[in-house]
Amino acid sequence: MSDSEAAWKAELEEPTGAFFKAFAARLAESDGLRDAAREAVRILIPRIDWEAYLPHVPHGLMGLRAVFRLRPLLPEPSFHRIAATQLHAFAHEGRRPGSGGLKAIGKGSGSWQNVRVAILKHRPSLAFGEILGIESPTPADFRTLGELVQSDMANVGHKAVMAHQLEDLFELMEAPKATGKRMLALGAWLAATEPVDTFWHQRAAKRLGESCARIPWLPAALGPEAHLEGAREICDLGLVELLDRFMARVRQGTGSGDLLAMLVLAAAEKQLDARRDLEGKTACTFVYLATHAARQAEGGDPRLYAQAAALVNLFPTDDAEGRVAPKAPKSVPTDVTTGLLDAILDSEPPQAMFLAQLLLQEQGTEALLRVLAEAASQNDPAFNYSHHLLSVAAAADLLPLLPGHAQSALLLAVTKSLANSQGSADLGRLAERALKS
Repeated sequence: MSDSEAAWKAELEEPTGAFFKAFAARLAESDGLRDAAREAVRILIPRIDWEAYLPHVPHGLMGLRAVFRLRPLLPEPSFHRIAATQLHAFAHEGRRPGSGGLKAIGKGSGSWQNVRVAILKHRPSLAFGEILGIESPTPADFRTLGELVQSDMANVGHKAVMAHQLEDLFELMEAPKATGKRMLALGAWLAATEPVDTFWHQRAAKRLGESCARIPWLPAALGPEAHLEGAREICDLGLVELLDRFMARVRQGTGSGDLLAMLVLAAAEKQLDARRDLEGKTACTFVYLATHAARQAEGGDPRLYAQAAALVNLFPTDDAEGRVAPKAPKSVPTDVTTGLLDAILDSEPPQAMFLAQLLLQEQGTEALLRVLAEAASQNDPAFNYSHHLLSVAAAADLLPLLPGHAQSALLLAVTKSLANSQGSADLGRLAERALKS
């Protein structure tokens, strides 16, 4: 074991003021970032007191997936800075004292039948141990886990979201066997925990009756007016009427791309209406929609579309007159990219939205997405529970599946959210100093 590896593992075991220095030294080695992330996941999963967070989930691990997802959109210094601060946030999650919690669970037989029973009977320790007995986890194992919990909307669907995020991180990190088993075991542990909420799934199934044909993935075919009409129903109707109307659209043969466009437009409106203290929670709708959409090429379950509509409907809608709207700054900057980044970091949502629209017109969606990724990278994950990273990564996942008007609405909503919830960047500056030295 090299000196840098030993120092990094010591910081993961017990973080000190030398955390970023140890990360920088590990980063300097061949495949240092990948190995640093793998070591963090393997060491920290059994030590975090996951049970103390229930029914919620700490976002250090989920945010790490978002960091890797945004890598193609960020210059290398920004990527390394946000990787450092996200790993710092992950390492500082609350820990279980002593030798209890996940550390105390022994290896089981590796039986998926036992895992299914553990989830059904809400025995998380059994689920965790059984997964540890699997020889070599694969992406298909994470997908199987996601299917087992896709009807459970407890904590805005975080069980299925976690399964998808862990699968993606497993592949992005090229996780070795031991690390992959702990990731899959954690997903199984969460899947088996209480509470369980299948209310929306049951309501959707009731409206479908015997007919529950999967919806094949088709690009959006309807126009903006039809999508806005569907979004209005999702935003404004009561839950019972919403489910009636939405499932009627499904039975009438509305395509998957059109349904997703309606859901994203509705979620974008909810994000525009979100108060500062609800920005992060409301952004979870995008993360859930991205999780749901990731599986649509394989054929969509109409009940999951209904769950997504009910989730978006759950968040408050404001009057259109009071909604934040784009507003030109006193002086439009010559460099729109820099001006937009400054407007977000200066917490000026209307001006940021105006400049985002301008950048969209001049350079397109990828240019705007890169600015949003940079803005998210300049926010300490521990301050906002990684919500900035999660929302921008979700937008990156969703954009290729959406028509142009829904892409624009999504990006403007994320722009407003980032500008309306800026926080500390002190840790990022400490990380930058260590990385430069």
